[in-house]
Amino acid sequence: MPVVVVANPKGGVGKSTMATNIAGYFASKGHAVMLGDADRQQSSALWLKLRPPGARPISTWEAGDSHIAKPPKGTTHVVLDTPAGMQGKLFHSALALADKVVVPLQPSVFDIFATRQFLDDLAEHRKAGKMQVGIVGMRVDPRTIAADKLHEFVDSLGLPVLGYLRHTQNYIHLAARGLTLFDVAAGRVERDLQQWEGICRWLDK
Repeated sequence: MPVVVVANPKGGVGKSTMATNIAGYFASKGHAVMLGDADRQQSSALWLKLRPPGARPISTWEAGDSHIAKPPKGTTHVVLDTPAGMQGKLFHSALALADKVVVPLQPSVFDIFATRQFLDDLAEHRKAGKMQVGIVGMRVDPRTIAADKLHEFVDSLGLPVLGYLRHTQNYIHLAARGLTLFDVAAGRVERDLQQWEGICRWLDK
């Protein structure tokens, strides 16, 4: 059962957007998906309550700010949304469960600086086990210098950039209805789905 943890020590980088859309992607493939929210703001948990009955089911996974329960039997895929500044017991318990860690990262010097130590810690955990780590550039145009700088930084850590997601209202409008890119007609969000192709391939490995 793959467990995907979405994490970044900095707030406001798009962790909940990433976690809900990963859960939506897995659900679109017919998997039995659970979404946990260890953040006190409970954005992903709120999103689940907004999810319409007709959408593909995503169950709630119990995840407190210091304790993460093991997923129940019958679940095939798990996604965990984590708080800013995740550390201590929660950090270690989340990584102990994780098969993959997705780090959403905005291409600013401030975000990169705030995330550097966290990525170094992840790299050490990755070397010690089978956990995979991938970076997703958030709210960025891949043709810009900022994207180049982000890629240069991540390459120096030996971590893959899975994709770049543009700044668009699609995520906001869909989240307000408990939906993801993978719940609506592909033609409505074609450009965004293209940006997710590399992320999805990595998730499916």
